[in-house]
Amino acid sequence: MGRKVTVATCALNQWALDFEGNFQRILKSIQIAKAKGARYRLGPELEICGYGCWDHYHESDTLLHSLQVLAALLESSITQDIICDVGMPVMHRNVRYNCRVIFLNRKILLIRPKMALANEGNYRELRWFTPWSRSRQTEEYVLPRMLQDLTKQKTVPFGDVVLATQDTCIGSEVCEELWTPRSPHIDMSLDGVEIITNASGSHHMLRKAHTRVDLVTMATSKNGGIYLLANQKGCDGDRLYYDGCAMIAMNGSIFAQGTQFSLDDVEVLTATLDLEDVQSYRAEISSRNLEASRVSPYPRVNVDFALSVSEDLLESVSEPMKWTYHSPEEEISRGPACWLWDFLRRSKQAGFFLPLSGGVDSAASACIVYSMCCLVCEAVKNGNQQVLADIQSLVDEKSYTPQDPQELCGRLLTTCYMASENSSQETQSRATELAQQIGSYHIRLSIDPAVKAVLGIFSLVTGKFPQFSAHGGSSRENLALQNVQARIRMVLAYLFAQLSLWSRGVQGGLLVLGSANVDESLLGYLTKYDCSSADINPIGGISKTDLRAFVQFCAERFQLPALQTILSAPATAELEPLDNGQVSQTDEEDMGMTYSELSIFGRLRKVAKAGPYSMFCKLLNMWKDSCTPRQVAEKVKRFFSKYSMNRHKMTTLTPAYHAESYSPDDNRFDLRPFLYNTMWPWQFHYIDNQVLKLEQKEQQGPEGGI
Repeated sequence: MGRKVTVATCALNQWALDFEGNFQRILKSIQIAKAKGARYRLGPELEICGYGCWDHYHESDTLLHSLQVLAALLESSITQDIICDVGMPVMHRNVRYNCRVIFLNRKILLIRPKMALANEGNYRELRWFTPWSRSRQTEEYVLPRMLQDLTKQKTVPFGDVVLATQDTCIGSEVCEELWTPRSPHIDMSLDGVEIITNASGSHHMLRKAHTRVDLVTMATSKNGGIYLLANQKGCDGDRLYYDGCAMIAMNGSIFAQGTQFSLDDVEVLTATLDLEDVQSYRAEISSRNLEASRVSPYPRVNVDFALSVSEDLLESVSEPMKWTYHSPEEEISRGPACWLWDFLRRSKQAGFFLPLSGGVDSAASACIVYSMCCLVCEAVKNGNQQVLADIQSLVDEKSYTPQDPQELCGRLLTTCYMASENSSQETQSRATELAQQIGSYHIRLSIDPAVKAVLGIFSLVTGKFPQFSAHGGSSRENLALQNVQARIRMVLAYLFAQLSLWSRGVQGGLLVLGSANVDESLLGYLTKYDCSSADINPIGGISKTDLRAFVQFCAERFQLPALQTILSAPATAELEPLDNGQVSQTDEEDMGMTYSELSIFGRLRKVAKAGPYSMFCKLLNMWKDSCTPRQVAEKVKRFFSKYSMNRHKMTTLTPAYHAESYSPDDNRFDLRPFLYNTMWPWQFHYIDNQVLKLEQKEQQGPEGGI
């Protein structure tokens, strides 16, 4: 009898609480899996309701509608003759669990609750779910009446259990369980489980894909076996982009790789593998077999169904392959672009409005929109009917077929250079050139009349007229004059976003895009309620260093020569008076530190969990060749003073694509106070004492003498 099995996993672009859309995408994935010959189909974590429901998990409606979708799946003819493994929340004995529900031919075989919940970074699963903590134990789950009537079952097994078919054994992991020190797949594999499945809700972060791949290949390399990973993809309603990367591995090798970024709502991977290869691989690892002889057995649910067919001698098996990774620049080009596409089509707006300053950050946002237009044209060319229907709806033209990214960009992106008396001709020219090269609808305007009107009101009320420092004003006046320009730009951005298309006789409104990078946000180097305030920000989780590399990549990939002049120009806010027509203000001078230093501060603060003193200690060694201890101390104190002084700005930060491990996003990722003692008296005093000791030690020399 043969033991070749065809299994399917998938990446689905599910949307929180979109039960109808989620149902249709699940059905489509099962249909594709069956058409490819699969007899087992795995879907992403919580795919029925969508992973990002957050506090909606507390609502009984979410549980009810999830059960209704499960009933519709059970009833569908499409789900017959294939084992279906779907994700949904389940209430058992008044406790809510994150579960896998496995069914076949209108019968629920088992319900497997998640045992290790993700509760760090962006994840808060313990807020909504309870982990199942009883290893290798099951209970009977009483089915709701709507399911009893359909399945003719009253109860089904619920707990840490595996599924035994006629020819193999299948065990489930759920997302975080793969990342834990003692993953369930270890003991399941030792107990003879040959196929491990993992349903994930794992979001994109730059340079993260290899970690996921390494974990899967290592799991099957040490213990043998087949491993299937499914994941959500797309934006399901918030700052995260789930990046697919579904995969099938066996015995330490990858046999199927899914895309990381794509506009396809449904992607199904299949592989045909020989279970005899698993058996022979395991049989020669004596250390594994000694462990297996001692392992406690898992309860098994038996099903009269086989994944293999009896006559499979001529059936070809899948070949191993090498995983192909994207460069960080490609990740930025594609991830935020896909996120913007989902946000645009699901918000049903008509496009984007972007204040284009002629600098690197707004140019990067423009390039991401242009990349999105390229992906849309490519998807339509490849026959993606959903993307075609979405774009026709967005432009309100049923016969429209996008072919040229520049032409599409002209429809979807409105850029605007908002000049002031402090703007240079160079930045205006750079903005205009880039707009022409990507094809955006470009507007040029002057904010000076509005600035003068607002300052006129202040002068009328107070009898005072503030001046820039260059004209003899105080630092308070100087800062206020910069901020009023920045805030007026925000007001004008929203006005034009609402009425720009109306003025052209076109339906709809525009989403305002922000362009503050993660480093500027961290330091608070932005005006509260200026152009950093927008509807969404595609670059808010990306460092300045990565953005510059990305813009260089776009200059070459998309043939945009305007980007080279933007890259070669100094970064400047252009809010202070020009000096003989030249820029008198640069970002790094204003901040008192370089963007490179800021990235280091950011990673130490968030990733290394360093406060002022810990950061000082780490940087003493990192910067020992370029800075004295006193210089290191001054840099650290300057950073923490400015960071804490401006932390309040994070409470109003525009929702941004999450891409970086040191994001200061106050919404859910980086939870901190926003009112600090910005003098940090105890911490800074301790640092100063250490500096004095180090300086005294250096003066004394290695032998203790002078």
